[in-house]
Amino acid sequence: MDVYFFDCDKTLYDYDFHKRLPRLAELSGVSQYRLASSWWAGGHERAAEIGEYATSEEYLAAFAEVTGGRLTLEQWQEARASAMTRIDGSIEALRVAAGLGTVSLLSNNPIPFKDSLPVLAPDVAELLGGNDLVSAVLGARKPERRIYTRALGRFGARPEDAILFDDSLANVEGAREAGMQAYHFTRDEDGTFDTDGLLAAVRAFAER
Repeated sequence: MDVYFFDCDKTLYDYDFHKRLPRLAELSGVSQYRLASSWWAGGHERAAEIGEYATSEEYLAAFAEVTGGRLTLEQWQEARASAMTRIDGSIEALRVAAGLGTVSLLSNNPIPFKDSLPVLAPDVAELLGGNDLVSAVLGARKPERRIYTRALGRFGARPEDAILFDDSLANVEGAREAGMQAYHFTRDEDGTFDTDGLLAAVRAFAER
C-alpha cells in the first residue's frame, strides 16, 4: 500500500505568520509583541506541536495563562485562516494522489489545528478522509526520525512505500533518512509554487 504524506503549511496552503499575528492581537486584545515574545519565543507553540496540550481547551487555557489573551476556538480559527491561502495546484496533486493510494497529512501543528482542519481547509479534510496526522498527535516534530516511523506505523506501511511532500528541506531529508521517499516542494523564480513538479512527483512515485 502506497502512502502519500503531505505537509500543509506552504505545501497545500500558503501560510504567512505576519498576517496571523496582527489578527491574533486584535482578537485577544494583547499586543503582537507580547504574543510573539511570550507564546512563540517562550517555546509554548513548539511544546504544543509535540503534544504538551492534549486538547484544544488545554491549548487555549495555556495561551490565556501565558499571554493574558483569551481566545475562543472560533477566534483561533479566524486568526489562523487569515494567514492561509489555498494553493490550487497542490490540492489537485493531493486529489490525484488520493486516487492512487492512501493520502495523509503530516504536519507540525498543535491539536487546535487538527480539530479545525475541516474549517480551515475543508477541501483538504475531505480528500484526507480523517488521515489528519499532526505532530501533536504523534508526539514528535519533523524532522525527528520518530515522527516518520510513528506515521508509517499508523498505516502499517513500509518506509519504501511512502513519500513525503514538504517545503522544508530538513523535513525532506529527515524522511529520506527514515527510509522514505520525499519530494522538496519549492517556488519558481517568479515566486509561484512549482505545483507542476509536485504533480509529476506524485505520478512518478505511483509508477516506480
